[in-house]
Amino acid sequence: MKVWFILLLSFVAIPVFAQGDTTQQLTFSGFTDVYYTYDFNQPRTHERPIFLYNHNRHNEFNINLAILKAVYSSDKVRGNLALMAGTYAQYNLAAEPDLLRNIYEANVGIRLSKDLWLDAGIFTSHIGLESAISKDNYTLTRGLAAENSPYYESGVKLTYATGHKWLITGLILNGWQNIREPAGNSNKALGTQIQFKPSAHIVLNSSSFIGNEKPDSTKQWRYFHDFYATFQIKPRLKLAAVFDIGAQKQLNTNKYNIWYTPALLLHYGLLNKLGLGVRAEYYQDKKGVIMTRYSPPGFKITGYSVNLDYAPTDSILLRMEGRLLDSQESIFVRNSQPVDKSTAITSSIAIVF
Repeated sequence: MKVWFILLLSFVAIPVFAQGDTTQQLTFSGFTDVYYTYDFNQPRTHERPIFLYNHNRHNEFNINLAILKAVYSSDKVRGNLALMAGTYAQYNLAAEPDLLRNIYEANVGIRLSKDLWLDAGIFTSHIGLESAISKDNYTLTRGLAAENSPYYESGVKLTYATGHKWLITGLILNGWQNIREPAGNSNKALGTQIQFKPSAHIVLNSSSFIGNEKPDSTKQWRYFHDFYATFQIKPRLKLAAVFDIGAQKQLNTNKYNIWYTPALLLHYGLLNKLGLGVRAEYYQDKKGVIMTRYSPPGFKITGYSVNLDYAPTDSILLRMEGRLLDSQESIFVRNSQPVDKSTAITSSIAIVF
């Protein structure tokens, strides 16, 4: 109860700090993503591969993500409080304390100058093209780059925005996607984000992370960089390119283990209400830095997905996607036997309100 009391108190306190500000505004919104996934490997536990955190329950109707969000904004302060439920929260925040697993966002910001904001709390990640909210993405399911880099983070950040072209952010974080600090780790992590929009049709983004994710006694520094670019080629045609690369220091040596992932995504509006999404990707983590259960011989996967979208109204989106993950090693299981492929069909109905 203490956590919920503190969150409530923070939102009650915001208007006090903003006294005299006539621009105060409080808005509420919501999002729900209902899905069904059929995995042709037919996992008996209904759990799909452990490196997937969205739409990852086989052969059952379920909620991937349901969010209720309150946003406070004024000229001087701002705040977000979003609570969530669903299998995304169940699996992606499994390492957090029970009372924190249903927090999607909880943060407060203060304007320091015209273009400079200081925010503190729990945020969505500054890393990656794809978010946890499926309607905002080119494809229904998330790519391996998104699934295995931070979706959320906790700490403080300083954001400088000039007009519509530049966004520059510096962050001090608890670590690589965690609210609670791991036992024995007293380090904080650093992050940066630089986003440039040379025109209304192009976005170039560079995000980085530096931190130690091991106990202090076995410190291993992690360096990570995410780059993506999006292009609105035509009114109905969007293209995105992603390249992530990370390095983590080996224990008691000066060498580093490397992992990386490139991806290409495309979305084409066939008609006013119909759309087509395509993704091709590759993920390599030979030493199992992120994919800890697959080393040796490591994790090397090529993935393809195609999905069809139908939006009968502005608030509802229906999607169906076919996805193939093709591994160089037999890391999947079918009928108790190791196999090198995972094929699945996922359907979703999402509503925004």
